[in-house]
Amino acid sequence: MKNFYRKVGFGLGPDDKTPSDPLIWATNQLNDIPEFSWKGKILPEKELRNYYRDYVYGDRKVLRKKFKNDKEGYKREKNKLRHATGQKFWWNLELCIRYSEALNSETPVLAKLWYFWGNHFAISEKDFLAQYTTGAYQREIVRANMNQNFEKMAQEATIGWSMIHHLDNEQNIGPKSQEAKWAREKGKTKGVNENHARELLELHTVSPDCGYTQEDVIQMAYIMSGWRPKWGKKRLETGDVHFNPDAHEPGTKIVLGKKYKRGRKSLSVAITDLVNHPSCRKFIAMKLCRYLITDNPTEEMMEPIIKAWEKSDGFLPEVHKAAIEVAFNYSDKYNKFQNPENWLLQMSKMADVDLIPSPSFMDLYQLGNKPIKDQRALERLMDELGQHPYLAKQPNGWSDISEDWMSPELLIRRLVYAREAYYKKSGKSQTTEFYEEMIEKNYDNPSEILQIINQHKELVHKHVILFNLPETLKS
Repeated sequence: MKNFYRKVGFGLGPDDKTPSDPLIWATNQLNDIPEFSWKGKILPEKELRNYYRDYVYGDRKVLRKKFKNDKEGYKREKNKLRHATGQKFWWNLELCIRYSEALNSETPVLAKLWYFWGNHFAISEKDFLAQYTTGAYQREIVRANMNQNFEKMAQEATIGWSMIHHLDNEQNIGPKSQEAKWAREKGKTKGVNENHARELLELHTVSPDCGYTQEDVIQMAYIMSGWRPKWGKKRLETGDVHFNPDAHEPGTKIVLGKKYKRGRKSLSVAITDLVNHPSCRKFIAMKLCRYLITDNPTEEMMEPIIKAWEKSDGFLPEVHKAAIEVAFNYSDKYNKFQNPENWLLQMSKMADVDLIPSPSFMDLYQLGNKPIKDQRALERLMDELGQHPYLAKQPNGWSDISEDWMSPELLIRRLVYAREAYYKKSGKSQTTEFYEEMIEKNYDNPSEILQIINQHKELVHKHVILFNLPETLKS
């Protein structure tokens, strides 16, 4: 069952002992949410949002006016503003925090599931959210709720500042609301924006399989109308999320046959109903199996996860344990092609690659001073591999379907970076014996793999071939 360590985690590193019971090793990691293993700077979302505010306000309200007729001057000063507000720094720091959980923590299985949920409640590439707040959103809302019921995670993610702004809910105004009426009196038109409501139904809870209609989407948007960041002349759209009754659609709404009264509480009630819908349980079970086991999960795979959900009322540690046990039971039957991020972390963990800089190195960077050359190394690497975790192109996040990661270009990039990674390894790992021990510890067919890589004399060639073998690309 050695492949199992790579399937639900990132393999075993050189200092990891082989567990006596793989399943207990994995499920014991899922009960609690420990402190982050990263020992450097970790800023709260609200503080990072202040940097975002400084950037947005400085660009929109100051520089655009000051340099209206000076494109070069505007470009020069905007670059200074970007640096002063940490636009190219914060998301690299977030990647360090994120990857430290996979490589340095005692809970790599929890980390891998954290990445799943962050992608489920994805914030796509929009308005520099990735550079400032997406990482903090995934820390403070997604990861922090992994020892709670799914309902709590869904409730907090739905009204999280990043999600509200990402899906334009500040533009969602009930057509019969007081705010819409005031707009009409001024000759303007304001109305419903369906973005957030559609994604809540389609991507985050019940999925299209539950049979919702376009009218359900509109009614859900009415329920969500009025939830927005508190606007301010200097904060602009970066204020805390609140419910504004003046923008809320009055009257009763009906979603999936259930009626909801007007007001602030209606959204929470609607989310409770959505997460308790049978389609939601099946949708999440399918996605967990697709992430961990195979592109095409069977009903038999999903059933234990659904039962664990029903028995525990969606308590995520129990749901996760059921998913991990299913992955364990099918580990010798299915191999899942790894997306670029999981592949990179697996190689870094097993081969002792120096992927992330030390906390002391990252802390050398001071806002307002000249940037350190390598501070953007992780950002550039993830772009090159094709999967920056905070830059999904669409609200449905990065694909969990294998063929989407199998293009010749993306596979060539793995070959190229595997070679580069070899030279980032620690000295103790650059020996033939190291590779033999690593393969024995992490693969179910070590003799076959050793036979392949031992055809090559140079260690760098062994390394590149090992991490691009089918046995490594799949787990």
